[in-house]
Amino acid sequence: QVQLVESGGGLVQAGGSLRLSCATSGRTIGIYAVGWFRQAPGKEREFVAAVTWSGSITKYHDTVKGRFTISRDNAKNTVYLQMNSLKPEDTAVYYCAAGRNWPLSGNDYDYNYWGQGTQVTVSS
Repeated sequence: QVQLVESGGGLVQAGGSLRLSCATSGRTIGIYAVGWFRQAPGKEREFVAAVTWSGSITKYHDTVKGRFTISRDNAKNTVYLQMNSLKPEDTAVYYCAAGRNWPLSGNDYDYNYWGQGTQVTVSS
């Protein structure tokens, strides 16, 4: 099993920044990628960003390109999502997920393990 624990969510004004963290532990051998997804009230879960386990390849949803940056600290087994220029429409519960499938994917069915989520609220 792989455990994922998110942190760093909160309330921020539009235009502000937050950094989410996803701490990974357990049987991570074979994990190819870690991704961030989000789900707003009344909406389906959507892909935000993903990074390979090595940290060498990244993928972003078009709506966050240029504003969000995903990165991985191998020494800390932690994946970060730096979110800048936040907008009210970024308000959602953000989930971290780990998957064994390749290539790097934005599909939630390619991710096998999920964290509990962290709330991000952006006020206008």
